[in-house]
Amino acid sequence: MTKNCVFVLMMAFLGTGCPLVGLAQSTSAQARLASWEEHKALDKTSPFRGLSWRSIGPLQAGARVEAIAVPPGNHGIIYAGIGSGNLWKTINNGTTWTAIFDNESTFTIGDVAVSASDTDVVWVGTGETQPRPWGYSYAGTGVFRSSDAGASWEHKGLTDTHHIGKVLIDPRDANTVFVAAIGHFWTPNEERGVFRTRDGGETWEKVLYKGNTTGAVDIVMDPRHSNVLYAGLWQTVGGEPTVAGEHSGVYRSEDGGDTWSRLQNGLPAGPLGRMGLEISPSNPDVVYAFIDNRAPSEKENEDFVGGELYRSDNAGDTWHRTHEGSLAYVFGTSGWKHADVRVSPADPNELFVLGTRAYRSYDGGRSFEPIGEDIVRLHDTRGEVMHLDHHEIWIDPQNPKRILLGNDGGLFQSYDGGDTWLHHNNIPAAEFYSVSVDQASPYNVYGGTQDNAALYGPSNTVLDGSKVVGSTRDPWENVYLDRWTGGDSFDTLLDPTNESEVYFEHQHGAMMKIDLSGKSVQSGGESSFSIRPRSPEGEEPYRYGWYTPIVISHHDPRTLYAGSNFVLKSTDKGNSWRAISPDLSDEAHGERAAVPYGTITFVAESPFDPVRIWVSTEGGTVWRTDDGGENWTRLGAGLPEAGLPNKWASRLIASSHNSDTVYLALSGFREDDFSAYLYRSTDAGETWTSIVSNMPDETINVITEDPRDANVLYVGTDLGVFTSLDGGGHWASLSSSLPTTPVHDLVVHERDDELVIGTHGRSVFVLDAQPIRAFSTVESSGNPRVFAPKPALLPHWEGQSIRSRAGTTYGEAVITYAVPSAAAGGKATLRVYDANGDQVLELEGSGETGVHVLHWDLKPKDSEMVRAQYGDRQTYVAPGVYSIVLTIGEREIKSSVTVLTQ
Repeated sequence: MTKNCVFVLMMAFLGTGCPLVGLAQSTSAQARLASWEEHKALDKTSPFRGLSWRSIGPLQAGARVEAIAVPPGNHGIIYAGIGSGNLWKTINNGTTWTAIFDNESTFTIGDVAVSASDTDVVWVGTGETQPRPWGYSYAGTGVFRSSDAGASWEHKGLTDTHHIGKVLIDPRDANTVFVAAIGHFWTPNEERGVFRTRDGGETWEKVLYKGNTTGAVDIVMDPRHSNVLYAGLWQTVGGEPTVAGEHSGVYRSEDGGDTWSRLQNGLPAGPLGRMGLEISPSNPDVVYAFIDNRAPSEKENEDFVGGELYRSDNAGDTWHRTHEGSLAYVFGTSGWKHADVRVSPADPNELFVLGTRAYRSYDGGRSFEPIGEDIVRLHDTRGEVMHLDHHEIWIDPQNPKRILLGNDGGLFQSYDGGDTWLHHNNIPAAEFYSVSVDQASPYNVYGGTQDNAALYGPSNTVLDGSKVVGSTRDPWENVYLDRWTGGDSFDTLLDPTNESEVYFEHQHGAMMKIDLSGKSVQSGGESSFSIRPRSPEGEEPYRYGWYTPIVISHHDPRTLYAGSNFVLKSTDKGNSWRAISPDLSDEAHGERAAVPYGTITFVAESPFDPVRIWVSTEGGTVWRTDDGGENWTRLGAGLPEAGLPNKWASRLIASSHNSDTVYLALSGFREDDFSAYLYRSTDAGETWTSIVSNMPDETINVITEDPRDANVLYVGTDLGVFTSLDGGGHWASLSSSLPTTPVHDLVVHERDDELVIGTHGRSVFVLDAQPIRAFSTVESSGNPRVFAPKPALLPHWEGQSIRSRAGTTYGEAVITYAVPSAAAGGKATLRVYDANGDQVLELEGSGETGVHVLHWDLKPKDSEMVRAQYGDRQTYVAPGVYSIVLTIGEREIKSSVTVLTQ
């Protein structure tokens, strides 16, 4: 199949009405929920369900806050919905936070709403509201309802909406709810528009619908009359995902949603893109519409009009533009990402508009000024100004000077109307694209994040991943920051020849190097310099994708590889580059197409042979050279005849155990296809075999091998982590103790035997890999095993720390043991004895098949609190070596643990 044929078929599928031939359909809602049930079943039956992931941060990075809700009358409670980082709640105005949406079928939050008539009723609409053509914009699984303030959740349907812009609860009736559903971003679907329930989500009516490419992005209700509603429709899918369309517009209902009319008297003709709506609480006849007007611009150097604010003073009957000049500076070029407008509860002329930057007006939108940028941060980041890309704002109805602002940098709070801000960057919600590790002790984790730059931090941090105390110092540091306290960043690699230098990158091939010992962390500042590969003079510029792969050679630490539409090589640490391939890219179809740039997604150098390299592309093509780039072989001409679909290549790795083994993961996310695609080749890519096996259908982002055992594989998906102990023949879940989260990258630290994952929304987690690798041996032997515990460090008497000494556990001894099927049954008993043979402690654990963990808090069995001048202190055991005996049935396994002082 030629690339042109693929494109024609793709366009047919996306809405031209032509028949489909051999092109995968988007995954149905029923299939997604069925796959989630398989996921949960694997969690429950996994032999590794007893293992616990350790959250290590970072805290300070922040993440994209897309939804904010505060219950009426209790303003110490805040709900913060993070685009791909679950829902968080504070009951003390942001001092501490608890994750309250960790175990559902999705992690992505579009909106959150609290009922005014019953504040225990909380609704969540899932799915990010930005159709980002690059990166990722995750589809949710509908709406969820809690009747106990977020302690538990019920799925209430609308599963196929994918992206929900707004949930609106009738303030007089918690069972009457309206949902503005954007729908699929990439493909047409029916479940979009405005929906209404009158029975708490048991049944839904679609009350406003303008076709299978147009969704609803916003809905507001007149505070005087719950029957009067305004909705913003947004046509987001055409021949390909778009930003504007003929059905986009403002609609009004005066009968509670039964019927709707389009409002046009004074509003622009368009075509219109995204829009935000707001009714003035103090004068509900005043209605605002902040609109991305995509009509052609008459101004020089402007392709379209861009952001405009419209106002009605008669409840929507007529409208006028509030300002003379352009508001394009609010959006930049990204109106489809923003468009919120909020009005002060006390003054219909005081309002905020949100875009790439945030602005406020005191004169009804005639003039605007940027919000203040004096910021105090709970965790210092060396950032100086307000982050870009604003998505949500809440103004306190009791105190309009108090404002909550959500943007790509996290949650900010102001008490002076937006002049100064407190940055609540105490939620571990960084959206990592990639992670790497060094060989320090303790080792450090490096990674690039979505719009929160690149960071590095120690692996011996211990956070409670579901509850975070804001006063705890975050030990992570920035590799760099841009001038807006963020920056999109991807591969982040320590130079093996210089522990002070790190390679990092911005989007579209902007590769950099920075000296960590320098004074400045600003990208482009005195401590950093560009190593971006540029084409020779007179030739076409290299074409880069959103995420450009960078690889340090296995064979020479001074050699780098990068992927554009060519394979690029540097032998002097990025100072100079040359292309070692012809143009290997797929045909580029534009940034909002399934194959936007056609560029190389991954470069995999053979660990066995420096002249053998594989590369993958956005369209799923795989190439190989066996002579350092002199000649390239296209493996299977896009590989459909080899059994591989034309999907985005999300990961390509060369085996470190076998010179001819290669692994490939593919993703259909740009076609709303959430199937699992995972392949192995044992003949250097000539033929491929699927190794999905029993894995549930969820998008696969990464695969890697265990560095010590070729049969052990690890996979990160959009919903968790899986492992195989037999080379992909069967998969077991590693997600039982992990929040539902997209795992974008993972690496095994060979020296320390730890699996490190970078999640796109919950920062970084670490898991002990030794018992995973060893379980096959334990199972075949039939004998239980206790793994040697790390030394345990007695805590400071003043209190807990989030850091342990390298190679220890802090404040507890962690005893991990494995039970084979042959020895399973009943309970396990762990006894701890001191040097005199006296029993110190007895703990009970599981005797079921699998790997289990017991935690000893280092307290003797008669532990008590001792009064001290500056506060009570806990008694702990004395330092020394303690014997441990694990009893399972009639079997006894002996080991020991060392307890250390500070």
